[in-house]
Amino acid sequence: MPITVNLDVMMAKRKMSLNELSEKVGITLSNLSNLKTGKARAIRFSTLEAICEALDCQPGDILEFSD
Repeated sequence: MPITVNLDVMMAKRKMSLNELSEKVGITLSNLSNLKTGKARAIRFSTLEAICEALDCQPGDILEFSD
């Protein structure tokens, strides 16, 4: 897949656990885990916005396009 999800990298930079991010964003651990591992097929803008707010980052810090 040409889109790489770097959620784990941003979480490590912010020293935030999956449980903590799940609570702040308001989505289930399994959905967040699917996103983190790249198994998710889509993400809502509202979810992406909430993740960016919780991690104090930009969408490009989490999602990367690679050839």
